[in-house]
Amino acid sequence: MLKHRTILLCCMALVATCLGRPSQAANIIPQPEQVKTLPGNFNLSGTTAIIHNGNLPNEAGFLREVIKATQGLQLNIRSKGGNSNVIRLVIDKKASRELGPEGYRLQVNQDQILLTAPSDKGIFYGIQTLRQLIPANADNNAYAIGCVSIQDKPRFSWRAFMLDEGRYFKGASVVKQLLDEMALLKMNVFHWHLTDDQGWRIEIKKYPLLTTIGSKRDSTQSGHWNSPTFDGKVHQGFYTQEQIKDIIRYAAERHITIIPEIEMPGHSSAAIAAYPWLGCTGKQIKVPGTFGVHYDVFDVTNPKVITFLEDVLQEVLTLFPSKVIHIGGDEVKYDQWKASGTIQAFMKEKGLGTPADLQIWFTNKISNYLAGKQRRMMGWNEIMGSQVHEYSDKNGPGAKEKLAAGTIVHFWKGELKLITEAVSKGYDIVNSYHEFTYLDYDYKSIPLTKAYSFNPIPEGLDAKYHNKILGLGCQMWGEWIPTVESMNKMVFPRLAAYAEAGWTPLAQKNFDTFQQSLSFFYARWDKAGINYGK
Repeated sequence: MLKHRTILLCCMALVATCLGRPSQAANIIPQPEQVKTLPGNFNLSGTTAIIHNGNLPNEAGFLREVIKATQGLQLNIRSKGGNSNVIRLVIDKKASRELGPEGYRLQVNQDQILLTAPSDKGIFYGIQTLRQLIPANADNNAYAIGCVSIQDKPRFSWRAFMLDEGRYFKGASVVKQLLDEMALLKMNVFHWHLTDDQGWRIEIKKYPLLTTIGSKRDSTQSGHWNSPTFDGKVHQGFYTQEQIKDIIRYAAERHITIIPEIEMPGHSSAAIAAYPWLGCTGKQIKVPGTFGVHYDVFDVTNPKVITFLEDVLQEVLTLFPSKVIHIGGDEVKYDQWKASGTIQAFMKEKGLGTPADLQIWFTNKISNYLAGKQRRMMGWNEIMGSQVHEYSDKNGPGAKEKLAAGTIVHFWKGELKLITEAVSKGYDIVNSYHEFTYLDYDYKSIPLTKAYSFNPIPEGLDAKYHNKILGLGCQMWGEWIPTVESMNKMVFPRLAAYAEAGWTPLAQKNFDTFQQSLSFFYARWDKAGINYGK
């Protein structure tokens, strides 16, 4: 069988060569769409110049800085120059028909490196590939880059990493380091989970108690989900609006869109601790130190609560240029809604038969608000009324309300039929199925091979719906990662596997090649002091 497979692979390679489709692989993550090795080397040295015609100052400057930091070479940037000993960056808008908005072509010849793309984003991604082609060691003060021809574009437009800071605040320098690693891996969405039961991490000037009270807890559960043990230490932290603006600028320079997540109507204990009138009981609570799903939720039938959430979102919209705003919507326990006579009367008045219907009614209200601001709402797949938890009444009546059109459904839990139901109703999907993409799961649950094997288009999904899958997200939930070191061990190297799952065509994926390519990243992470899973 192995002999026949080897013969088949050789025949495939021969056919590809005859058809002009190169079949070689390169030690690059994510693996490019097409790679062809050419004879010779380009010698990168301190005399090499970066050439562009003035429309790529950010990308040219970025390339110069990373080469200076990594290779110690100080390259000049010029608007004109010859064709010898140069790295030439060129925008070719006509190439978008073949490469799309994010693709690029990289040609390393003996006399020059030519990088063309239809956009500055494509140029930036080509630079990330070039960085991985530069050898680790110089010979006579020059780095010999093997000549190669690469044509490349992403499989999916949405390639996301999520950081949960509601549980443990990490800080701006950690976020920027994560953004740097995402950029090298051509990931383009940083999903920032900024509010949760255990902490509110974003300054909202109209409601200062959200951070003076909501960003601090007295103690934190340690050990495991049902542990009675607490560490007895105060944990606190939040981002000022100026800090957030700085991080957004930093991400934009790396062509990464930051999508904020402001949880509603559940996972809202920290906000309710700051302003008790937001809750269903009006009682004062503390910011909880226990993890898991909490009972306190917003009273979405109270107009004052709706005004609060719109006020918060308005400040969020002023900060974040992203066209998509994530509102969470997951793991809402309906006990308080069921126990409230006022809320039950409201549901009866509005003809809302179940708490799930009330949640969809509320979610649509927020969706309409965001749509009026030319933004698009996104939420975890419970916003469709899906009953996917053990505490849900799975035998009870399903929701009859319909989720607002244009919503992006973030799938994380449930069966394939829930994705089919969503796409058949016209909703776009980001696939973050927890059994493959949750970075808080240990390596026994999600080994590197399993992370690498994740396909955002689930097996069995009708081909006519494939274009409704925008891409994937991988999630670093923070309950049990109190330190940066413990976080990095879970994120790396699996982040690289998800990057390739989002970018590389299935036919070009190869786990053995991927493992070989990780050597570049291991050396990089060692140098940066990033603790990765070995």
